[in-house]
Amino acid sequence: MTISAYTAMYMEEVCRVAQGIDQGQVDKIVRILAKTRADGGRLFFLGVGGGAGNASHAVNDFRKIAAIESYAPTDNVSELTARVNDDGWETVFARWLEVSKVGSRDVVFVFSVGGGNAEKNISANIVQGLKVAKAAGAKVVGVVGRDGGYTAQVADACVIVPTVNPETVTPHAEAFQAVVWHLIVSHPDLKQNEMKWEAVR
Repeated sequence: MTISAYTAMYMEEVCRVAQGIDQGQVDKIVRILAKTRADGGRLFFLGVGGGAGNASHAVNDFRKIAAIESYAPTDNVSELTARVNDDGWETVFARWLEVSKVGSRDVVFVFSVGGGNAEKNISANIVQGLKVAKAAGAKVVGVVGRDGGYTAQVADACVIVPTVNPETVTPHAEAFQAVVWHLIVSHPDLKQNEMKWEAVR
């Protein structure tokens, strides 16, 4: 079978991205989350678009496998759209975190391609949400692309998915969000419960 040039290129990029991940930042996130669980804190995932889908999946994994109380505001479409309709898109995460009484024992975990940019009004809801989180003393972590944007600027630990091709920034950033969170949730310092297929002998 003939392999297309694009497929070969893309898979070669995947290898380069994986090799370029800052593993020290990954382990720093693991340590932060281990302390959060020990302290009885909660984990809030923020993401839009593909990041919202990843956030929903990650909530499941961190609750079920790592036994950390976890939530994503985008999982409740009624509240999300009511807040967007009544208050505006920019403040939807900030207001949600305020009602959740985000505090110093909690962590806000961002999945975003750009990480938010206040000056360019990109992912302003993530920027506003992080401002509320930091003001409350919560820790901020993230897996983001490009230069990490606002998330990388304020995060306590942040994995920036390396840009290996400016034409494939988004697919690699969103794909590696899943790679990194699955690494984190299966890390022996966090994993509390066996995963189904690993338990089948």
